[in-house]
Amino acid sequence: MFPLRRVVGNKILEQWRSQATAAVGAKTQMKAYSTEVTPRPLTMLTEDELAMRETIRKLATEQISPLVKKMEDEHRIDDGIRQMLFDNGVMGIETPVEYSGSGCNFLTMMLVVEELSRVDPAVAAYVDIHNTLVNSLFMKLGTEEQKKKYLTKLCTEYAGSFCLTEPSSGSDAFALKTVAKKEGEHYIISGSKMWISNSDVAGVFLVMTNADPSKGYKGITCFIVERETPGLSVAKPENKLGIRASGTCMVHFDNVKVHESSILGEYGKGYKYAAGFLNEGRIGIAAQMIGLCQGCMDATIPYTLERKQFGKKIYEFQGISYQIAHLQTQLEAARLLTYNAARLKEHGHEFVKEAAMAKYFASEIAQTLTSKCIDFMGGVGFTRDFPQEKFYRDAKIGTIYEGTSNMQLQTIAKLLEREYTQ
Repeated sequence: MFPLRRVVGNKILEQWRSQATAAVGAKTQMKAYSTEVTPRPLTMLTEDELAMRETIRKLATEQISPLVKKMEDEHRIDDGIRQMLFDNGVMGIETPVEYSGSGCNFLTMMLVVEELSRVDPAVAAYVDIHNTLVNSLFMKLGTEEQKKKYLTKLCTEYAGSFCLTEPSSGSDAFALKTVAKKEGEHYIISGSKMWISNSDVAGVFLVMTNADPSKGYKGITCFIVERETPGLSVAKPENKLGIRASGTCMVHFDNVKVHESSILGEYGKGYKYAAGFLNEGRIGIAAQMIGLCQGCMDATIPYTLERKQFGKKIYEFQGISYQIAHLQTQLEAARLLTYNAARLKEHGHEFVKEAAMAKYFASEIAQTLTSKCIDFMGGVGFTRDFPQEKFYRDAKIGTIYEGTSNMQLQTIAKLLEREYTQ
């Protein structure tokens, strides 16, 4: 019977492939299924990916962990930690080696964010935004001159900031008021940006401005602005609920003059760049959320295996162990969504829907999981002596930045409608 099933199965597969070819063409059909005899499980990593994950885990445990409370209280990432990240190639994970980067793949970048988040999601945010937004924009849009000038420094000297959000444009990201007025070979940038991550220490800013308001969002253009440019000023960091060590400030542009060669990519294409690269960034936020969830579970489960009430470990109570099993299952589902979106992206497949799903699910689960871990810890979980309360506060940002949960649901719903109506 088995040989017959194999023959029938092969015939069905061949029929499916021929129909797919006729419907969408050979090129698209090649992307519709894996050509591997046995596709790799999502959690099975390459030697390079494993090596990077273990290296970052060691660095995070030995060097970052002892300073987490200090950085939280001071609202800034320790200078020594930032230098350590540069020294170990963490600030240029995907950047090619010719620009002093590590030359790794996209999933490796996500693994780095995940591992850092197990110890301090604030440090992970610093690394993630720098890599997935700033470095990526330079790598894919920059001229060779721009890459040589900025990418090496971004990998070895200073962080970068991505300036999109404004006081009047949050989820409606393209309702920008910041403008760039053309004057000869220069542009004069005027306006303010809000909630700009890494802006407290960034050496260069990628600023989305409207260079032609008459064209609406099609006038939005991305400019490279160095920190020392006259007219650029950074306000004090916001006093945030979570990821407090990650600097988030307002950035003001008071008639900032930049040369037209400072345009990154094409004039008027800024809206496309912002939307496209934020899709990549959302996978990074999902990685941050699963990392902090794992860190919270790692700090909680051992406590439930030691803490005794009514003569037995509290983990042995079904009401506790079943809840933990449920949460760990949800965490693993979020991890698989995240890894899948990352693999799709790095292999050149469509990933927008999957990125939205990963960010939505991971950020929502993070709020539930961290809250329940505080419950499992009891009174001590409500103190700053244990890490659960910090993970709980850090998790909240996941449903807000780089697209709220409702914006992710809107994206998923639109793409589903498109799939079923084409």
